Amino acid sequence: MAKSKTVYVCGDCGSEFAKWQGQCNDCKAWNTLSSLSVDSTATKSRRKGYAGQLESTKSLSEVSIEDAPRLKTGIEEFDRVLGGGLVPGSAVLISGNPGAGKSTLLIQIMCLLASKQSALYITGEESLAQIAMRARRLNLPMDDLKVMSQTSVEDILAVWDDLKPKLIVIDSIQVMHLDDVDSAPGGVTQVRESASALIQHAKKTDTVLLLVGHVTKEGNLAGPRVLEHMIDCFVMLEGDDSRYRTLRSSKNRFGAVNELGIFAMTEKGLIEVSNPSAIFLSRDEEPTPGSIVMVVWEGTRPLLVEAQALVDGSALGNPRRVAVGFEQNRLAMLLAVLHRHGGLQVGDQDVFVNAVGGIRVAETSSDLAMLLAVVSSFRNKALPLDMICFGEVGLSGEIRPVPNGQERIREAAKHGFKRAVVPKQNLPKKPIPGMQVIGVSRLSEALTAIE
Repeated sequence: MAKSKTVYVCGDCGSEFAKWQGQCNDCKAWNTLSSLSVDSTATKSRRKGYAGQLESTKSLSEVSIEDAPRLKTGIEEFDRVLGGGLVPGSAVLISGNPGAGKSTLLIQIMCLLASKQSALYITGEESLAQIAMRARRLNLPMDDLKVMSQTSVEDILAVWDDLKPKLIVIDSIQVMHLDDVDSAPGGVTQVRESASALIQHAKKTDTVLLLVGHVTKEGNLAGPRVLEHMIDCFVMLEGDDSRYRTLRSSKNRFGAVNELGIFAMTEKGLIEVSNPSAIFLSRDEEPTPGSIVMVVWEGTRPLLVEAQALVDGSALGNPRRVAVGFEQNRLAMLLAVLHRHGGLQVGDQDVFVNAVGGIRVAETSSDLAMLLAVVSSFRNKALPLDMICFGEVGLSGEIRPVPNGQERIREAAKHGFKRAVVPKQNLPKKPIPGMQVIGVSRLSEALTAIE
């Protein structure tokens, strides 16, 4: 009989300890350790050859490199986020809020690919009748896709070896369990060991593994943090409170990170948006104060997004600073820079900024757009509709250059914009027809350019 032992596992990072302690030594979190009884022999055998077949030591030049063709899903926005398509033997983790459309997107992909590749959809949360009803409602081809309702990893691996699919979906990893792990489904050890067994089998059989993951109430991936290290690609489906959904990659071993895919939720499922900039540029024909278009860089392409600001007198002793789609702390910092180097005092004003369309802007090229929108709203002076801007603002009031500046300007010119306020180092080497580009190096110069 295999020996069992008691270990203490951190619920945040998944680190194991021989005895209980108040703080995790790895992630420094407090009161996150819980006791679990595990089978040491079975765990050791499951982790053997985790990344595929074990081989003897060889020099790096002797390793054969085979260019495995990517599997195109037929949904260009999804392929873009993954770096060009699905890679055989890879593990992709898809997460998002309940109702975001994870299962809808996956059933669309699997039904489209089932006619070309053997595919298996395994559900542990929904019945097979619910899966069939969704596919029929979306008018998807259903003849070639194999489905199964199962939560036991051992039974899944047995069916896996029998059918030998090239694509497999596990919906979701939080409900899967191994019989020899003494832990409830969804626990730290159970999720980690179940994912380890599935990923190991996917790499051995060169199968594309798509895992669905839950999120916590804070919006983070549920389960141990080590799960994100085990998989090859981690994408998050966001925007469950609007018609549009954004699919963003935060980890990708086969492509660019922070790549963004835009989808529209319709009666026929998730439909890709071929021109995302048009969504975020639905503006009034008449210019309004506090609005300007910025050009942000998402993954491998530029994206035009409208930035809005509202500055109003505060009735409270502590004025509010609210940022939707932008970083909250960065807004407070930029307002201090505006006071010090722009000569504009908004300390007694409530300031609200918003990125139109529900998009989340993570890069610093939006600094200049936020400040110009705030100035426009404070002065109640509308900016021209044909003007775009981008640039990072430093603490000393300088306008710093951003990557891919010329590509951003060309993208704005394609959409009919005539004027641009950009960092001086991002000025194009050759004039762009129909575009007046103003280069600025200080915040005061940018404020002068919009007067």
